[in-house]
Amino acid sequence: MSPVRRGEKLPIYNRIGVLRAERRMTRAQLAESVGINVQSVGALERGDNYPSLDLAFRICAVFDLPVEAVFSRTEFGAMSAELYGRPSPDDQSTIHRSDPGGAR
Repeated sequence: MSPVRRGEKLPIYNRIGVLRAERRMTRAQLAESVGINVQSVGALERGDNYPSLDLAFRICAVFDLPVEAVFSRTEFGAMSAELYGRPSPDDQSTIHRSDPGGAR
């Protein structure tokens, strides 16, 4: 049985805005590349709308990334944290500071 009950929506998070910024791509350029309008790109980035499976694949093809690198059911953390193991600003409670006096 599907984990989605009738009428219940699970969120779909994405990194479209971050990926566009990395590539210095405008919303208009992405929209043209995948065949949608500019407003739809904005709605996807904000999470107001979710892409069809076909559109998700077209977006991933533009960025040359697998679906799981662009879309997720759980929120993405900061890319720096994922790439370099650095905590994001939201993860301040997990920062362990060394003894300010140094080793003795």
